[in-house]
Amino acid sequence: MDSYLINVAGLERSLKLCRISDDLYIAAFIMFGDVELNEHCAKKLLEMAPEHDYIITAEAKSIPLVYEMARLSGKNKYFIARKGPKLYMTDPIIVELKSITTERTQKLYLDRADAELMRGKRVLIVDDVISTGESLRALETLVNTSGGIIAGKMAVLAEGDAMNRSDIKFLAPLPLFNAEGKPL
Repeated sequence: MDSYLINVAGLERSLKLCRISDDLYIAAFIMFGDVELNEHCAKKLLEMAPEHDYIITAEAKSIPLVYEMARLSGKNKYFIARKGPKLYMTDPIIVELKSITTERTQKLYLDRADAELMRGKRVLIVDDVISTGESLRALETLVNTSGGIIAGKMAVLAEGDAMNRSDIKFLAPLPLFNAEGKPL
């Protein structure tokens, strides 16, 4: 088996299996370029979302999702934790993380001006897939360091052990796979 058919709150997609190690594969869930998927997932996540003032995500795969969530909810501002510092950033807040889909340690950067906007505000953390939880922890650190209040944590998919977490809301579970393409 080289793909996995998933149902995300009523919408089906075929996901390519990608090798992580000799005995571990993941199903690649890519929201880029799929307008229907972003619109559908944004609507379904908002139906489950707690009250919030802002949404934050890590660059890059969830950007279309949080844009659509902000648009649908009438919010005019959302935050992106960037993978690198930008010239326009003043005194950015920086956190390090190691993701299952990235070979090396990464850093996330949040502009101090964005941090000031979220001070004392309810911030919803959103990601496309939560697996190890490293991106989620990094976003939590950014929100907490900024003085924001974490309203909730959400993802489209919870992968592997993340599907057993009670601190996140998600639309569908996503298993990990062995070398034969069978769910673990």
